[in-house]
Amino acid sequence: MERKTLCIATRNKHKVEEMAPVLTPFWEVKSSADYPEVEEIEETGDTFLANATLKAVRTSQFISDYVLADDSGLEADALNGAPGVFSARYGGIPSSTEKNNAKLLQELTRVNAMTAQQRAARYRCVLVLAKEGEVLATFEGVCEGTIGVAPKGTHGFGYDPLFVPQGYARTFGQLTDKTKNTLSHRGLALKKFVAWCKENPLG
Repeated sequence: MERKTLCIATRNKHKVEEMAPVLTPFWEVKSSADYPEVEEIEETGDTFLANATLKAVRTSQFISDYVLADDSGLEADALNGAPGVFSARYGGIPSSTEKNNAKLLQELTRVNAMTAQQRAARYRCVLVLAKEGEVLATFEGVCEGTIGVAPKGTHGFGYDPLFVPQGYARTFGQLTDKTKNTLSHRGLALKKFVAWCKENPLG
């Protein structure tokens, strides 16, 4: 696959750092921060797909390169899928990881979700590839797990110190980046994206 420039439609450096190692063997990777002409895009959709599509299409209208947008978050069964699309700002604005994690734990306590089964959750990621305002493909990755009772570990970001992936006893915050990337929602979606690109060479 010929290396072309791919813009990850985010200014979140954590997302870029997580996604870039998977993509750099195939792409010249940039992010929205590398394009001053790209405006801040408000996430007004009510699903991950809607938000990722919005970001991919809008960003690709500003630049000529291919654009890959991600929208992702945590879905807790006991909270009817919350925080969902509000994952990044669940604890209120201005948002912070600490406030988001604290709100999640408070809400699970409020609904009396105490056992691992009651605290079942998943990370979901949707990727949308676009160019010149048109969607070319979409990809989804899901990682099932449970929510711990207290944050553990310093790796990753977001809800990682609380999220225990299925089959593991440690949180994403405790696992190595390499292990996390093989299990994570974003890692799984990226794997599908790379496979698709190999089968669909982009001109």
